[in-house]
Amino acid sequence: MGAEIKGIEYVLPANKVNNEDLAKKFPEYDFAKFEDKVGIKNRYWVDEGQTALDLAFDACQKLLNKYNKEDIDYLIYCTQSPEYFLPTTACILQDKLGLNKNIGSFDYNLGCSGYVYGVSLAKALIESGQCSNVLLVTSETYSKYIHPEDKSNLAIFGDGATATLISNSDTEKIGSFMFGTDGGGAEKLIIKNGAGKNKFNSCSPQLTYGSDNIYTDNHLYMNGPEIFNFTAENIPNFTDEVLKKNNILKEDPDFYVFHQANSFMLEFLRKRIKVDKEKFYINLEDSGNTVSNTIPIALKRLSGSFTDNSDKKVVIVGFGVGLSWAGGLITINKNI
Repeated sequence: MGAEIKGIEYVLPANKVNNEDLAKKFPEYDFAKFEDKVGIKNRYWVDEGQTALDLAFDACQKLLNKYNKEDIDYLIYCTQSPEYFLPTTACILQDKLGLNKNIGSFDYNLGCSGYVYGVSLAKALIESGQCSNVLLVTSETYSKYIHPEDKSNLAIFGDGATATLISNSDTEKIGSFMFGTDGGGAEKLIIKNGAGKNKFNSCSPQLTYGSDNIYTDNHLYMNGPEIFNFTAENIPNFTDEVLKKNNILKEDPDFYVFHQANSFMLEFLRKRIKVDKEKFYINLEDSGNTVSNTIPIALKRLSGSFTDNSDKKVVIVGFGVGLSWAGGLITINKNI
């Protein structure tokens, strides 16, 4: 028994914010230069009363319009934007979708590596015989965590949600995976206040970083240069290890789809790994960095460009907050 990705759908909020909109708020910042370097033109943010669960529900409904929800026997929900501290949001989503009650459901808190983890988990659940059809959901609303004067993070991050159906298969269409963790870098991308260690502090002092960006410990903080260094030091060799794990050569995959952090970083990784440009998929111009959503969004967009029904081998690699990284091999076609 093997596992395969049968379908992927995604949704973005209605509130579209382009670089011209941000330039009006931050006239001193060169967004033309930002767009050229980072590759992001638009990002989409939820409205005040909209949550990641709302986006997740819409993405799942879009997917389940094509498949029978009665067949779903496991729900995995990747989010760092939970509806509540408890209960797990996956339980609420199960009820809102009207899924069967005799299924497994849980959240897991991972960011940019989260989708790759989820595909690996779904594969393990299916191949161990515990279930047959896993609904893998990712949803994030980082816009709620960013200080309104933090122009760098406002420009980079967008909100969104995805839903992926992973099912049992007669052939193995999901290969082997590898992982990495370095909790010593936790404070390089962090929200310090609001959970168990530090309470939310309405009087938390304003701090600055980078090019006069403002944040507090209640807000998202990202040390961009350190995240870049972590990625540059770890991901190229890690990608080689993923290829070896799957017994394939660098030229064998049809495509490489990495976490869509920014085009500058992705182009750096492509050159370091020595992958042909036409095989290394970059598409974040219209959505930005949507954290755990970027890889499934990219896979869906990539599949739309396929001109035939043949299977395509794709290496997927996620990396970021944690610090956490993961990679593996999947097979997709235009019908996902």
